[in-house]
Amino acid sequence: MRKNVTFTVGLNYSDKLIDTGVNLISTKLEWDEELLNKYNISGPRYTSYPTALEFSDDYELDSYITCLNSVSRDKSLSLYIHIPFCSNICYYCACNKVITKDASKSIRYVDNLIKEIKLISRQLNAKTLRQIHWGGGTPTFLSIEQIDRIMQAIRESFDIPDEPGTEISIEIDPRALALEDIRLLSEMGFNRMSMGVQDFDLKVQQSINRVQSFEMTRDMIVEARKYGFQSINLDLIYGLPHQTKATFESTLNKVMEISPDRISVFNYAHLPHRFKPQRKIRNEDLPAATEKLAIFEYIINNLQAQGYLYIGMDHFAKPDDELAIAQKNNRLHRNFQGYTTHEEYELIGVGVSSIGSLNNQYHQNVRDLPAYYEALENNQLPSWRGVAMSQDDEIRKAVIFELICHFELSKKSIEEQFQINFDQYFTNELTLLAPFVEDKLVVIDDTSIAITSRGRLLIRNICMMFDAYLNELHMKQNFSKVI
Repeated sequence: MRKNVTFTVGLNYSDKLIDTGVNLISTKLEWDEELLNKYNISGPRYTSYPTALEFSDDYELDSYITCLNSVSRDKSLSLYIHIPFCSNICYYCACNKVITKDASKSIRYVDNLIKEIKLISRQLNAKTLRQIHWGGGTPTFLSIEQIDRIMQAIRESFDIPDEPGTEISIEIDPRALALEDIRLLSEMGFNRMSMGVQDFDLKVQQSINRVQSFEMTRDMIVEARKYGFQSINLDLIYGLPHQTKATFESTLNKVMEISPDRISVFNYAHLPHRFKPQRKIRNEDLPAATEKLAIFEYIINNLQAQGYLYIGMDHFAKPDDELAIAQKNNRLHRNFQGYTTHEEYELIGVGVSSIGSLNNQYHQNVRDLPAYYEALENNQLPSWRGVAMSQDDEIRKAVIFELICHFELSKKSIEEQFQINFDQYFTNELTLLAPFVEDKLVVIDDTSIAITSRGRLLIRNICMMFDAYLNELHMKQNFSKVI
């Protein structure tokens, strides 16, 4: 028997009504089990196109250096810093990490990270750095003195404008940072923060080996606001062991007490064949598909009722947050950190396994510490793999990113940018989209492709129709389910 499920989705992008009768700004997304079964398949999250699975080991260090050399002096830069260390392992985690309680393990890493920053700076004509993001791992595994030392090295190597648009963000673990250190981070220039919560239910926390109290989280955010941090984000995960709609209602009520500027709600991807820590999670403890769907429905309805806007994928933001404003102004972009506000910045990744994107090339550093140390201690950049985008890649990336960020695209805009006839170039893809049109997920006319309110939660599926690299085995082995 078909079960009808209604989601409330706050839509903030378009005011237009398509003459097919499909209302793109309807606040109700009606989705039944038949559509769930039809479209809930595995697929990429499109933080890049091509995805990292297409990066090649044949990509040479010389290609990366040439790419760095060719960045125009007037380009603004974004810097991602990867800190791999964590003092304990979270069983759900799929990040590249090093688990240790020995703080001295980070000394050699910090020395080499600073060396990498300086080596890269010497290869760049561009020096204006407007975005910095620290991720991991656990960046706050490092001492405050180490973080300060790295920030000083960055300031010595780049120009960081002291202006409102400059973003310096850090992912923190409140279990690994003293409350009084928030002031010191602020004095270093940090003005944005992201914090993992996942769930406040103790049984769920114990099952994923991450116990973190509500009070600790709340106090850290209160302190951050006291010292001027903006765009504070909390990460939640649905689909974890022992979660139910009732337990997650309690978690979300506590999140609303904190009232973060942004909330990221991730679907737990159980891939124990790829990520060894996930083998600690028993299949029988995971919520059933119907329960998981009920949790997801509650999250969306509740966040919208609280005034958060659905940005896309798994991101929500308050209407006055930079993400919401960027989307409204058609300036939202997507990269390896998720949604971001500046498409035009060239992204450089430093640290083990970090990924950058510049001059239509993607580049990734080596994934393990010994290789990272060996390269830098021989005064070489720790390059591992990458890919130079073809023109077809550039065209498809433009289409996928426009849809995943803004839920509609102008065919004419793509045609003018790449000198193609859109309908001819994407004849096969438009045919593949026919079932989505039939199910009122997409509206296609002579001038545009628009995702309806019914289709926005399935944006990954729609983007997959433009992906030249996907095949069924590829999807099943390497990607999470959409819902």
